Amino acid sequence: MSDKYREAGVNLEAGYESVRLIKSHVARTKIKGAMDSIGAFGGMFDLSTLGMKEPVLVSGTDGVGTKLMIAFEMDKHDTVGIDAVAMCVNDVLVQGAAPIFFLDYLAVGKNEPTKIEQLVKGVADGCVQSECALIGGETAEMPDMYDVKHYDIAGFCVGAVEKSKLLDGQKIEAGNVLIGLPSSGVHSNGFSLIRKILLKDAKLDLHKEYDEIGGEKLGNVLLTPTKIYVKAIKHLLDKVDIKGMSHITGGGFYENVPRMLKEGQGVVIDTNAYPRKPIFDMIAKYGEVPMEEMCNVFNMGIGFMMAVDKADVEKVQSLLAEINEPSYVIGEVTNSGKVEVKW
Repeated sequence: MSDKYREAGVNLEAGYESVRLIKSHVARTKIKGAMDSIGAFGGMFDLSTLGMKEPVLVSGTDGVGTKLMIAFEMDKHDTVGIDAVAMCVNDVLVQGAAPIFFLDYLAVGKNEPTKIEQLVKGVADGCVQSECALIGGETAEMPDMYDVKHYDIAGFCVGAVEKSKLLDGQKIEAGNVLIGLPSSGVHSNGFSLIRKILLKDAKLDLHKEYDEIGGEKLGNVLLTPTKIYVKAIKHLLDKVDIKGMSHITGGGFYENVPRMLKEGQGVVIDTNAYPRKPIFDMIAKYGEVPMEEMCNVFNMGIGFMMAVDKADVEKVQSLLAEINEPSYVIGEVTNSGKVEVKW
């Protein structure tokens, strides 16, 4: 067989080896309804196994962004797949949908099977945390498009919810209490600003340990995977009347919280009501970033929030404590038409 394709920079054999290496990771994610479709042209899922009368499918897609530049520098590739899953499943969760399956897309400059395995391991870890199946994906080797050490990873997930239980924000009322679930760190947003402040301007070393972040390596702190909230919210959905939810991603409180509100509604959020990871203070200090802008770029320690009746607050926090999920009362819904953040 001719080697012309290999000479152009594409190694088909490496691709076959990658598929072989990732099969065990894919197998870990299998759930009821997931059909054996790895290697087929399309991933398959049997919706009838969910037992829903009027299932509504909710889909989300996202990538990891320039956080990948940190992974390249640290040569650590086993966690960014979790980020890719988290950014998608947390989004569909907001509307009350339980994620059921995920597909990933990897674009690489050079197909290195062991690196592909690490990336897919992260995706599988994220799917296990999300209780959804990895039913397919694509790996594209694109020399000249990407440097040999670089890659991009993205994906999309589909969730399902009974039509009668779909959350669309219409139940939220002024006086509802905001309960926040803590983030694991900066998650997967704002890394263009982070890299400019900490690496380009301050010239900090990703491999160095800094007292400001508890003596940990900066690179490891920045690569902390995005927290997945699926199990926590699924533990609540059939037990509490949640009025609305918001996934705090890029745009911070100012952009994401209004997405769960009705026209004319607003919120008051108190950032002193919960503990904040020191990485946020480090970014603000080195970049001289005003707190208002910090709250407009980063999650500031709250990765997910929900609105509930005052009468349900104790029940929600008690249920979350059952599964060791910390939660904080961080504010309330108003009729102000704006997001007011106290710091």
